[in-house]
Amino acid sequence: MMRQFLVFALGIMVLVSCKNAKEQSSDQNPSAAINDTLTFVFASCNDQEREQPLWDPIISHKPALFVWGGDNIYSDTRDSSKMRADYEKQFKQPGYAKLRQQTKVIGTWDDHDYGENDAGAQYPMKIKASELFWDFLELPKTDSLRDQPGVFHTYVHQTEQGSVKFIMLDTRYYRDPLLKSDDPDKRYTPWPADHDGWFLGPLQWVWLENQLQDTAHDFTFIVSSVQFLNNADHGWEKWGNFPAEHQKMYEVLQGAKSKNIILLSGDRHHAEMSKDDNAGLGYPLLDFTSSGLTHTFPGSPLEPNEYRWGEGTKAINFGVIKVHQASKTVVFEIRGRDNVLIESFTQQYSE
Repeated sequence: MMRQFLVFALGIMVLVSCKNAKEQSSDQNPSAAINDTLTFVFASCNDQEREQPLWDPIISHKPALFVWGGDNIYSDTRDSSKMRADYEKQFKQPGYAKLRQQTKVIGTWDDHDYGENDAGAQYPMKIKASELFWDFLELPKTDSLRDQPGVFHTYVHQTEQGSVKFIMLDTRYYRDPLLKSDDPDKRYTPWPADHDGWFLGPLQWVWLENQLQDTAHDFTFIVSSVQFLNNADHGWEKWGNFPAEHQKMYEVLQGAKSKNIILLSGDRHHAEMSKDDNAGLGYPLLDFTSSGLTHTFPGSPLEPNEYRWGEGTKAINFGVIKVHQASKTVVFEIRGRDNVLIESFTQQYSE
């Protein structure tokens, strides 16, 4: 009951937040494209202290957008000067600097750029970390997003044939504590189904539901730093650690009016495509994971995933996504060193 009351009480407040979100500079300055195809790159898990061999392959695709999926740097700290220095090192990294000079960069954060491994709402430096995150994305100092609690926001990209919307979630700022596992081989175990802990928080939930009533765009990509569909019993972070919130997301997606919703996720240090053919959307729900720009853990196998489409990979990787608006077709590519194509997936949409 308290949970429902909080959501209701925040309904009025979020109208202002949603209005601000729709009026931010990102939505007011959509990028132009020369045809009906939007090519963008999505990637995550980038350690500023490691070798970064994938920027030239990424740039070779001439993406209109680069989307950070989180862990954009590794700065597990409560020292804001250290975090600022870590961001500056990545910002000036030659390959990344070349990319951002010619490509619009958007995205969200995960735990290591938020400030602590697996951290949530209790992390004490989250307000300062938000400021440094926005600086890294070169958000103007006067933008109203800087006054918002959390880094959730939207971006709309316009092409000659229509538009594509990106919804960046914040899975850190409001997230309640995880339940530690008694199994020595697992870090976490899911909370009971009736646990009322927050994953997104009441303000962000109402904001998200409002954003998904928007019918103006041909496709909507939701960027979640952690996986949604891969709900395997692997003991790491996932939406499924909060079963009530996981179910709520399904319900929100099923009640959405936005067209052709696709999930993007990172965090796991591997790449894979997950596909739910029975999500209740009228089309398959895809969760495309690209994780490991600088490092993965190839000595460990991919855990079972009932939704996995294809094989997945533990090689370092980035995702190339090509949205063909005229034909309503989306091509997803997992690519690695030297631009090698590891896997490719094509999904056709009807509207």
